[in-house]
Amino acid sequence: MRVRALHPWAVSPQEAMAIQRRLRSRLRLNGDGPFATVAGIDVSYDDASKQMFAGVVVMSGDGREVLETATAALRARFPYIPGLLSFRETPAVIKAWTKLKALPDCLICDGHGLAHPRRFGLACHLGLLLGRPSIGCAKSLLVGTYRQPGKRRGNLEPLFDRGEQIGAVLRTRQGVAPVFVSQGDRISLDAAVQTVLNTCIGYRLPEPTRRAHLLVNLMRCLARARKSAVR
Repeated sequence: MRVRALHPWAVSPQEAMAIQRRLRSRLRLNGDGPFATVAGIDVSYDDASKQMFAGVVVMSGDGREVLETATAALRARFPYIPGLLSFRETPAVIKAWTKLKALPDCLICDGHGLAHPRRFGLACHLGLLLGRPSIGCAKSLLVGTYRQPGKRRGNLEPLFDRGEQIGAVLRTRQGVAPVFVSQGDRISLDAAVQTVLNTCIGYRLPEPTRRAHLLVNLMRCLARARKSAVR
């Protein structure tokens, strides 16, 4: 799997912010679905060892069939700084991504895209690096203001920051908290919202990212168990 070399990874937080501002202009915020295959991406940490566990779960576009999974473990080299998490997590994601046998049509991150202080969250970063339409679907707000959407599945409200719409607040299941959807690269906001809805099949989160979350948490628990068994 080809991964673009857009910048060095051994950078300071100040250099990382400059890279985000520079790469922001390269995003293409248009593109439609539907997608035949959608990859969910998540990363889990072991605070004690600073080990990161990345998982990619590729599913059918309706979120009902798992087609492939890939995982990787890597020690974190970049500090935990809100707004710069892609510089901490992406190396592990890339390591897992390169193990895939087939290239997914789209990817959904458990994180933000444009809904970011510098308009360059994890979904934007991965979209550019991996050359795929990418979507941020986050459980919590990073930046912006919004009104609560209606309580029915599919209800949504715009997410604004400094007078600019940076995403949508989407109800994916009746009566549960909404998610925060934003564009990464190569996709319109309408297509991003529809892709999230298409892959939400009974839970609050899209099935690909929900499965990726379960996978990386299992990896972390197994690693801890193996470490305890050795002692």
